[in-house]
Amino acid sequence: MAGLLEGKTALITGGGRGIGRATALLFAKEGARVAVADIAEDGIKETVALINAAGGQAMSAIADMTKTDQVANMVAAVVKAYGRLDCAFNNAGIAAYQVGAGGKKTADWTEDAFDRMIAVNLKGVWLCMRSELEQMARQGGGAIVNTASIAGVIGIPTSSAYVASKHGVIGLTKTAAIEYAKQGIRVNAVCPGFIETDMTREVMSRRGAELMAMVPVGRMGKPEDIAETVCWLCSDRASYVNGASYITDGGFTAV
Repeated sequence: MAGLLEGKTALITGGGRGIGRATALLFAKEGARVAVADIAEDGIKETVALINAAGGQAMSAIADMTKTDQVANMVAAVVKAYGRLDCAFNNAGIAAYQVGAGGKKTADWTEDAFDRMIAVNLKGVWLCMRSELEQMARQGGGAIVNTASIAGVIGIPTSSAYVASKHGVIGLTKTAAIEYAKQGIRVNAVCPGFIETDMTREVMSRRGAELMAMVPVGRMGKPEDIAETVCWLCSDRASYVNGASYITDGGFTAV
């Protein structure tokens, strides 16, 4: 039986670890040729090695998603290697603690911290989308999934610029979905809740018991939970899904 993404080519940013790595592994398992992109070379190499060891096909692409030229070159390299770009998962992002703002209220964020958060989590997604949309329009279609967050649909204390960036990602997703639908391009977002990754370790160390008490299923999510959602959204089985934001949070936002 053919995989969900059999014969497709895919680009995954933030693919060196966590949700990105889990998605890259699943995409390859489902038949896609995968380009694993990240700013850190070591993580990329590990993900590519895992895919190749399992019999899949993968390539690496080192890029800073906040740099226009690097993003454009990344997409061009994928197309040069694979001939086209069918799926893109814009997943690279950072958390508040990574800009020195962990646990800080809105007025306590520095301007530098705010700017960095927006640059990576919002502008970086837009830069990737711009190059991906141009390529997909030329070839006659494709599917894009952006990583937003439950922070894109609700407010979360001490996560001011993170929440702003993820609300922005959903806005970009909806707008592009409308603009490019007639060109055969679908654009959707996934909204993870609290997932077992390096990015959530800091907040869980501070508020883990409190947060888990608010999750009806009673556990954190796994990167593979998000990967499954993304894989389906990129597949032809989701051909009528466009402009949607899929919440995958164990029921956290339903309470």
